[in-house]
Amino acid sequence: MTKQSNVAIYARVSTDGQKVDSQLRDLRLYVANRGWKVVQEFVDEGISGSKDSRPAWNSLWDALQKGQVNVLLVHALDRLGRSLPHLVKIITTCVEKNITLISFRENIDLSTSTGRMIVGIFSVLAEYELSMIRERTKAGMRAAKARGSQIGQKRRYFDKRKATELRDDGWGQIRIARELGVGVGRVNQWVHEEYVPLNQRESE
Repeated sequence: MTKQSNVAIYARVSTDGQKVDSQLRDLRLYVANRGWKVVQEFVDEGISGSKDSRPAWNSLWDALQKGQVNVLLVHALDRLGRSLPHLVKIITTCVEKNITLISFRENIDLSTSTGRMIVGIFSVLAEYELSMIRERTKAGMRAAKARGSQIGQKRRYFDKRKATELRDDGWGQIRIARELGVGVGRVNQWVHEEYVPLNQRESE
């Protein structure tokens, strides 16, 4: 690399009983052997799950987006993504922003042609995984429907008699929906398609 390499190290363990010491030791030695300067070390310990549960990663992601880092060094790719599609999103962002992502354990370097080829493979696998998830979801819904199970949110009972009384008293659709615990769209449909105003009923 010809430009100054501002390196960020990211280390993570997902349980309180684990430590990041071995990850950091390997990564610091790797940086020293390359003659690079570490901008900052980002560490999440005993943390897993959703995006908001990884504060160090969120800070690092912000630094990457702002161009404050051009080399991201991790001990293994599974330290980054919560899933394969999420990992591919991170890798794709690094490629788009010309950030070199290096994984120590897998010996992957996105600045090399081999590394870029691996990104393509990951993208294909991620799309395959999403397709399988969608297909399993559809199959499950079809099976549930065949058994007569409710698909989606259960439709609430709409008390038309009570709605008529409220509408006759001058209540608006939103207020009626709140009172009866149904959607505004359901009330709007009833008003336009079924409800007969009080003055019209009296004149009949």
